[in-house]
Amino acid sequence: MGRLRRLGEDIRRTPNALIGLAIVSLFLILAAIGPYIVPHPATEMAMLNQFAPPSFDHPFGTDAFGRDVLSRIIVGARLSFLLAATATLFAIVLGTPLGLVAGYVGGWVDEVLMRLSDTLLALPSIILALVIVTTLGSSLINVVLAIAIVYAPRIARVVRGGTLALRDQEFVQAARARGESGSYVIFSEILPNTVAPLIVEASIRMGFAILLATSLSFLGLGASPPAPDWGLMINEARLQVFRAPWLTIFPSIAIGLTIVGFNLLGDGIRDILDPRRVWTERKSEGV
Repeated sequence: MGRLRRLGEDIRRTPNALIGLAIVSLFLILAAIGPYIVPHPATEMAMLNQFAPPSFDHPFGTDAFGRDVLSRIIVGARLSFLLAATATLFAIVLGTPLGLVAGYVGGWVDEVLMRLSDTLLALPSIILALVIVTTLGSSLINVVLAIAIVYAPRIARVVRGGTLALRDQEFVQAARARGESGSYVIFSEILPNTVAPLIVEASIRMGFAILLATSLSFLGLGASPPAPDWGLMINEARLQVFRAPWLTIFPSIAIGLTIVGFNLLGDGIRDILDPRRVWTERKSEGV
């Protein structure tokens, strides 16, 4: 309970974390309960109410099929967050073992894994994702897999950096001296101490995963109509940008806010977990 209270105090003292948490929490709540609170069904069509401008009944206006834009944005938050969270989790599952092995073993193993990582990182994220999805086929599962492959090298590099800093520490050397296996040292001694930077990186990757997923949907390689996907909504409205600008403005704002929210949250968590800050606070408290 004391740790949770201390974490709450740290978040309140860190503006980035507080603002980011507020934005992310808002969209998470919308993703969880959105379908039950929307003013209109997200897929309900009203052909006599096409391109209605923002009004009391339709605060964000309607689209070419008379569907309520606000309802579609709220319901679309669930799909966007689900895709991003699943892809980020897969990226962690793929990248973490690679980073641990590369950092702990070193030598030619590290060289091979990092050169492979550099090759993937040299390609623009959207280009690499496009190649993967077009090769495997257009589906949400392949979109998740593509995003995971795109961001796994970044996760691997973060974990490798932490592993390099830890592998010569006394507690790791003590485990080796006890005769513990390499896998035990990696997963029981080193991995728990790389969780903090991994959480920071995962928070930031979540925002970029949403951006990449919506970009693929905009290009026609993600969700299919009539799914209320943010990228797909912008794609469907691209020819009506002057006639009905609200069709692109509001989904774009939703995408931008989520990205900013996750980036602020990640930066805030990094500040909270900064060893120098923790040491300073403990020193001031006489710990």
